Amino acid sequence: MIAFGYRQSNSDHTLFLKKQQGKITALIVYVDDMVVTGNYLEEIKALKKYLSREFKMKDLGPLRYFLGIEVSRSNKGIFLSQRKYALNLLQKTGITACQPAGTLVEEGLKLCVESNQLPTNKGRYQRLVGRLMYLAHMRPDLAYALSIVSQFMHDPG
Repeated sequence: MIAFGYRQSNSDHTLFLKKQQGKITALIVYVDDMVVTGNYLEEIKALKKYLSREFKMKDLGPLRYFLGIEVSRSNKGIFLSQRKYALNLLQKTGITACQPAGTLVEEGLKLCVESNQLPTNKGRYQRLVGRLMYLAHMRPDLAYALSIVSQFMHDPG
C-alpha cells in the first residue's frame, strides 16, 4: 500500500490512509476482509482496481456489518451498533429472558475465590469475558463490571 501512495497508521497497523487535494481515502484490513472508504470517489475506484489486480476479491457494496458492528446510513450520518452482537451473546449464554438492571455491578462489591465454590468451565468463562470486552468498545459502561469479572479469568467459579 505504501508503494501505491498510502501511509500506514501509527495507532493501527491495519489502517492505511491517503490524503490528497483535501480529500481522504482509507483502507482497513482484517484477516481476509477489507473496508475501503473515504470522500474521494476517483481514488476509491483506483484503489479497488489496484487491489483486484493484487488479490482475488469481491466488492460487497456499501458496508452493512463488519466485525460484529452493524453500520446504518441516513441523511444525518452513519450509525454504528452492536445490537445484533449483544443479542447473539445473550442467546449463546441462554439469558435472553434476562431483565435490564440499573447498574451492572453493585458499588463496592467484593468478590473472592472460595475453596468450596463449584467449578465452572474455564474456557467458556474466558470466551464470555472476551466477548464482553469486545462489546465494551462501544459500551464503556461495561468497563467496571468487566474489570471485576476478568480478575477471575485464571480460576473462575
